[in-house]
Amino acid sequence: MQRPVLPLANIHSAIQNFVATNRQKFVKEVQTAIAVHPVVVVGMGINPMPKKARKLLDAAGIAHHDMDYGSYFSMWRDRNALKMWTGWPTFPMVFVRGTLVGGASDVQKLLASGELQKMLTSGELQTMLTSGELQTMPAA
Repeated sequence: MQRPVLPLANIHSAIQNFVATNRQKFVKEVQTAIAVHPVVVVGMGINPMPKKARKLLDAAGIAHHDMDYGSYFSMWRDRNALKMWTGWPTFPMVFVRGTLVGGASDVQKLLASGELQKMLTSGELQTMLTSGELQTMPAA
């Protein structure tokens, strides 16, 4: 299922570059992290849900790379760029082998079903588009 994104043809040429580059530093940081680390948890301070996701992963013995961007009182614009990029409305954003799997409750369900562990041990390659280039994450 493809989520709708405003077509480039419907963005005035005077603002296209701004739209394409606005707050992309953090998006690129996360793209780099998910290309390198099998599990990445993107969160924010104060919010208890990123902590919950990390505790669930720790309890399952699954190593994870953690990235935090501000708190409720700071960096909300930067976090908004991450939300717009992924389409995921809340934090944490948990990525497994380059795939967004959701938040803490989603991680809990995937751990309970054994699917998260399968994602980490499968021989399949995960691919993602990073800055216009196709990146491949090798099997664990």
